[in-house]
Amino acid sequence: MRTGVLSCVLCLVLGWAAWAAETWPGFRGPQGDGRASSANVPIKWSETENIRWKTAIHGKGWSSPVVWGKQVWVTTADEVPGEKEPPKNGGAPSNPVKEVSFFAVCVDRTTGAIVHDIRLRTEKNPAYCHPFNSYASPTPFIEEGRLYAHFGSHGTFCLDTTTGKVLWERLDLECDHFRGPGSSPVVYGDLLYLIFDGFDVQYVTALDKKTGKTRWKTHRNIKYSTDNGDNKKAYATPALFTVQGQDMLVCPSAECTIAYNPLTGQELWRFTHGGMNGSCRPVMANGRLYINSGHTKKLFALKPELLCGEVPKEAIAWQTGKDVCLRSSMLVEGELLFMVSDTGIASCLNAQTGEVYWNERLDGEFTASPVSAGGHVYFCSQTGRITVVTATRQFNIVSENRLADGFMASPAIADNELFLRTKTHLYSIGPK
Repeated sequence: MRTGVLSCVLCLVLGWAAWAAETWPGFRGPQGDGRASSANVPIKWSETENIRWKTAIHGKGWSSPVVWGKQVWVTTADEVPGEKEPPKNGGAPSNPVKEVSFFAVCVDRTTGAIVHDIRLRTEKNPAYCHPFNSYASPTPFIEEGRLYAHFGSHGTFCLDTTTGKVLWERLDLECDHFRGPGSSPVVYGDLLYLIFDGFDVQYVTALDKKTGKTRWKTHRNIKYSTDNGDNKKAYATPALFTVQGQDMLVCPSAECTIAYNPLTGQELWRFTHGGMNGSCRPVMANGRLYINSGHTKKLFALKPELLCGEVPKEAIAWQTGKDVCLRSSMLVEGELLFMVSDTGIASCLNAQTGEVYWNERLDGEFTASPVSAGGHVYFCSQTGRITVVTATRQFNIVSENRLADGFMASPAIADNELFLRTKTHLYSIGPK
């Protein structure tokens, strides 16, 4: 059996190998798993210590920073409030936002100065977005000279990173997110992948990254256990892997995780696990594929060699329902799996067997996904505390750091710099 992370192959194809330690191109980094190769990332800081720069970001956006060369990009949205009315017929409340403007913001990596602040479009009477979410939650994807900014059904844009010029846009990809967008875009070769798992429709599509034109679109065709569209939505970001020579695009959804041929959109296999609101990005490591079931909070370790068609129960190497992450994604470092539940229970498991080495309560609730570098794991809470622990079987807190506002966005790491986005600011952490 040969398994591996396809994005490692892409690093060579796209010329990322030389940039691997210097860039953070998309949600959860170069390999999509939250791991950085940097060895000397800071482990201690405060508002007055080890802050290279701190830059205010206007509006509201939970997208994570992406880094390429001397640029750091985030997306955000400016909201104009409207009148709030009670929900009708048991549906979502009327939108308290009467207008929203969507932005891509570029910050100089060296100084923290704003280089580009680009209004991409303004939408009147936008679809409802839950206050816990934001209109700019999907993390953009960056590569040499191009940024792909995605806001779900509100628009997808390709920008020239030097000039800030919009090269193409798509405003016709329809989906009722019902609570706002969340799935982030992914690039593989010349294709840009997007998941739309909404209240009304559920599909995966691939766009030509040079033109924005649709190359393929595949409907989920899931036999849901309910007619309630609220139970059909999900927010997961696709992941690319190679298993036994077969490239696959793994796309979690409500009730099922489905893999597709990344070039054609043909379904390769599906694993039925139940649940909705899935947002955890799959991870491949140690000959296992790790996925979860969304709101039912079950974590599965699957045997890749048995992933074909309707995946049988025999493909489950192990599973657990204890303190499983829902909003954030898991992290595998060596033979250890780390995760944090929404309520702040951090865990370390044996990635091969599922044995729990430790469960410990951290401060606050969690939405941001953990990252690792230099033998440390970083957990960022909604209260603004960042707990750094050693990536070991023993629970060992190295430091507890706090910034002025809370975290919804996941961290980024490039070289030995840590980029943190709070609800109001973007930080570069490292020696001045």
